Amino acid sequence: MSGDEPYTAHDGALLLVLLLAGVITVLCLTVQGIKRLVRAGRKKETFTARSAALLAWDATIAMYTWGLLHLFFLDDYGRSQACNESVGDKLSGYDPSFVPLHFGCRTGDGRVVEAVIPSYLNPAVAVLGVCSLVLTGLAIAHHKKDTDT
Repeated sequence: MSGDEPYTAHDGALLLVLLLAGVITVLCLTVQGIKRLVRAGRKKETFTARSAALLAWDATIAMYTWGLLHLFFLDDYGRSQACNESVGDKLSGYDPSFVPLHFGCRTGDGRVVEAVIPSYLNPAVAVLGVCSLVLTGLAIAHHKKDTDT
C-alpha cells in the first residue's frame, strides 16, 4: 500500500475468486468427507483418518470463507462506519491483508485496530489448520502402513 492511497481495501477481484473457490471447495470436501464416513460405517471401521482429514480441511476452509464473506458484503460506507466505530475520528487509513485475514483501521499514531473480521476467526483457522495437517499426516501414515502389509 502506498502513502498516496491510504484507504485501499482488499482487491475485489481476488476477494471474489477466493470466495468462490472457498464455497466450491467446502461443498466438495463436505460431500467427499460424508461419503467416506458412510463407506467406513458400512465396513464397520471405527476411525478413518482420511475422512477426518478431509472434514478438518473442510472446516478450515469454511472458517476462512466465513471471514471472506464479512469482507464481501462490506462496501466503502460499511468499511468507513466500522472503522469510525472502532477508532473514532482518528482514522488515517486501512490496513487490509488476506493472510491472516484482516481488515484493520490505521490511526494517525500508527496503531491498527481490527474492525470487520471477528476476533475468533484467525485463531480458529490456525487451530483447524494444525489439526488438518496432523490428521493428514496420520492418514498418510495409515495408508503407508496398509500398503506395506
